[in-house]
Amino acid sequence: MKEIVLKDGSKMIIRRARKEDAPPIIRYLQQVGGESDFITFGRGEFEKTVHEEEIFIENISNHKNALFILAEKDGRIIGNLSFAGGPRKRVEHVGEFGVTVLKEFWGIGVGKSLIQYLIDWSRETGIIRKINLRVRTDNFSAISAYEKLGFVQEGIRTRDLCIDGVFHDSICMGLEID
Repeated sequence: MKEIVLKDGSKMIIRRARKEDAPPIIRYLQQVGGESDFITFGRGEFEKTVHEEEIFIENISNHKNALFILAEKDGRIIGNLSFAGGPRKRVEHVGEFGVTVLKEFWGIGVGKSLIQYLIDWSRETGIIRKINLRVRTDNFSAISAYEKLGFVQEGIRTRDLCIDGVFHDSICMGLEID
């Protein structure tokens, strides 16, 4: 667990998800899915059951190259990040993450803090040597934030998302951990 002071002076904690977090995580993801078109699921599209989420949390907890963390403020989930490295020896060192933050907490350092936690954890594992992500080409604030954290653009995935019949391209970005 790590306490963080945000840009607005308030405090949050970052901690690993636990099995008993499954119900509030599902509520959180259902809310965040309706707040942004920059993530991979929309309103009503997160359909895991509590049991399925518990299994997901348990599985991540059992892998040395995977991480599922929550940002909490006053006991409320305000952000999350999940990362998984590859399942086989040749690819266990590289993985991709996804991060979300409730809209009311955008711009105060929640996402940056979650990603910095991932970077620090990756260095400590001695396993993770590359962190990848995908971000929509028109999500300029996220691209800027990732670049400030050291991520570099590596390519474009065309038609990566389709929202209301409109295709959106994504930038592939990566950070080498040495």
